[in-house]
Amino acid sequence: MHIAMISGEYPPRWGGMGSTVFHLSSKLAAMGHRITVITRSSKGAIPHLEGVRIIQVPWLKIPLEFTRSYGKAALKELARLHADEPVDVVHLHCPMASWSSKQFERCRREIAPVVSSMHGTWLGERDGLTLAASFGEPAVWSNPNDIAIRFMAGRYARFEKSAIQNSAVIVPNSRATKSDLESRYDAPSDWDCEVIHWGVDTSMFVPMHLDSEEDAHKKNEIRSKYGLGPDTLLLLAVGRLAARKGHGLLLRAFAMSAETTDSHLVIIGRGSLWRKLNRLAAKLGISHRVTIESGMGFEQISEMYRASDLVIYPSYYEGQGLIPLEAMSSGTPVVTVGHGPLPEMVDDSVGGLFEIGSVESLSQAICSEVSSTESLLKKGGEGRKRVLESFTLDGNAEHFLAVYRRAMSQ
Repeated sequence: MHIAMISGEYPPRWGGMGSTVFHLSSKLAAMGHRITVITRSSKGAIPHLEGVRIIQVPWLKIPLEFTRSYGKAALKELARLHADEPVDVVHLHCPMASWSSKQFERCRREIAPVVSSMHGTWLGERDGLTLAASFGEPAVWSNPNDIAIRFMAGRYARFEKSAIQNSAVIVPNSRATKSDLESRYDAPSDWDCEVIHWGVDTSMFVPMHLDSEEDAHKKNEIRSKYGLGPDTLLLLAVGRLAARKGHGLLLRAFAMSAETTDSHLVIIGRGSLWRKLNRLAAKLGISHRVTIESGMGFEQISEMYRASDLVIYPSYYEGQGLIPLEAMSSGTPVVTVGHGPLPEMVDDSVGGLFEIGSVESLSQAICSEVSSTESLLKKGGEGRKRVLESFTLDGNAEHFLAVYRRAMSQ
């Protein structure tokens, strides 16, 4: 089968979409299928995958409008590709590629049926920003992309409606995203829709082996880097330094929990809020107990997951959210929001949930989780088990192959 992926993100753009497309392509190619990924042009080295061809196309660097320019260029390149190497199915990754109904019709008529993955929605993104603003997150409206989403999400939502109404199969990445599509995007009553949660790399994100000298040495090395005492707990947050990720809320809750727990918080993420978050930590009097790293490679992040006692993910909006799964796969419990898609992955058996926007609720959840070392170990083991059962890359490949065949049969 020749599968063409239309994805606005692909490494070296390692966002959630880029990561999932990379891993899905790798698995499908290993199963003997031909994969072509048509993505936005970018600087940096593209990782080589056997059986995966990458085509880069131009795009306008304008907030939200890039989805239209990239979508148009991708469809043009897709037609060229199909003329040389016939495509069996097109896998469109929304919302970072915007096609009109006419563009969908052309693809369906001249090229192949379309399967549309919904990685979240623009209206959901807007809701997340509005929530972040209402709870006092720093610099909510200073980012041009956030401003564009705030004022133009409704306009670009019409292209998501086109995807829903013109795709052979719609694949939301969570039940929460499916519900969003049903309630606000005029989903047809007879649509073919199947929720497929994205999985994570369970060979990279693995638990620490308690009897491994190498793992013990690496853990001690990490703890020494942050100057941790023998009984100090290491708390970790991973995610882009953007308003809707909730790092301001996290710092306020950590300041409250730090009054009764011996802990150190490490935040890993790139973004424009580094200085503002450091200033907030200073204002709260916790600078000596907080480290904000501007970025790390996958191997380093996987080591951080293993070495941490608890991972915290306070995002105001996600289509699904992969960070909790990466932590669980690493055998580390997670505290996250009891809202949207996060409870579809996390519950009391693998971590804890808190009330969205509540500093007190998050602080209480942190204190509760770290109160028992035995409980942390047990929940970490349950988290790893859950990922292996329900959130693997192999499972993604098998599920999408079935969806592709169903689309082709239509």
